Amino acid sequence: MSWKILAVDDDPTLLRFLEDYLRGEKYEVFIANNGPDALRIAYREHPDLVVLDVMMPVMDGWEVCARLRELSDVPIILLTAKSSEADKLRGFQLGVDDYVTKPFSFAELTARIQAVLSRTRARQTSERRLLYFGEFTLDLDKREVYRGSQPVPLTPTEYRLLEVLVRNKGRAVSEDELSQQVWGDYYQGERPAVRRYIWTLRQKFEADPSHPRWIRTVRGFGYRLGTGTGTLQLPEEP
Repeated sequence: MSWKILAVDDDPTLLRFLEDYLRGEKYEVFIANNGPDALRIAYREHPDLVVLDVMMPVMDGWEVCARLRELSDVPIILLTAKSSEADKLRGFQLGVDDYVTKPFSFAELTARIQAVLSRTRARQTSERRLLYFGEFTLDLDKREVYRGSQPVPLTPTEYRLLEVLVRNKGRAVSEDELSQQVWGDYYQGERPAVRRYIWTLRQKFEADPSHPRWIRTVRGFGYRLGTGTGTLQLPEEP
């Protein structure tokens, strides 16, 4: 199997040498020297992993990472000249899988790539962990949702938002908490984004989105997962 790697850096010399090295390691490599190009390639090619530089003009790596998380749960390794704990925490809150500080050797980076891909493969083959509500099932490992046996198509952001609500069954969750849980500190306080995604979830789960029975509004506060027409069941994770 040939893994697809997207490498993103505004240093053309580093990018060229990195591309050559990874191709020599039998990876299929795509490159981009700015954020917008990286997002277009990610959308078109669906890479298995993204190596992403933080310090880029116009759209830095933090913003690219956040945008990628809107589209996909693709593993991300950040490249940065910074090594502070605060920066690493920021990256992990955005869903980054690993963090490599410049300067680095290509051999080290390749080892990190192999480790992340191995963890990804292990997650894909591990025992399924499921949550249920009504006729719906959340597969926590595949990050997919089913109505009965039929998949419900969700974006990664829609899935994360729904998972937070399901894990907090019966409890009102504030818009600020949803923002923090779904987007991390990067988009903290983005209430319009929460409301927009709540609207899209209702289109997919509610028989009458204007009178929701599952995703209920707690006026002036946030949202709560209701019980629909049946009993909400949430088995404990193994």
